[in-house]
Amino acid sequence: QVQLVESGGGLVQAGGSLRLSCAVSGSFFWRANSMGWYRQAQGKQRELVASITRGGTTHYADSVKGRFIISSEDIENTLYLQMNNLKPEDTAVYSCNAALNNVETYWGQGTQVTVSS
Repeated sequence: QVQLVESGGGLVQAGGSLRLSCAVSGSFFWRANSMGWYRQAQGKQRELVASITRGGTTHYADSVKGRFIISSEDIENTLYLQMNNLKPEDTAVYSCNAALNNVETYWGQGTQVTVSS
């Protein structure tokens, strides 16, 4: 059974930083060809924040470019999201996703990030 477990969320003041982690159990970390972070703010649709392919190609939402960095640590089977210069509009539940050819996909349970002004 594949499990994705996020950690690192919390409350931070505007301008601060947080690093989210997503530990992927089993061998799926190596089988997945795309992993990403999504977020859903209250009353809004879920949106893609950042993604990374097995080959290392990254993609960022315009709203986080220059502030967030997505990375993966193969030895630890972990996906990271470094979030800098956080803004109140970054407040949301952040979830990680791992997918193989967009057919087999798994989600974490989500972690709350709250940015105070």
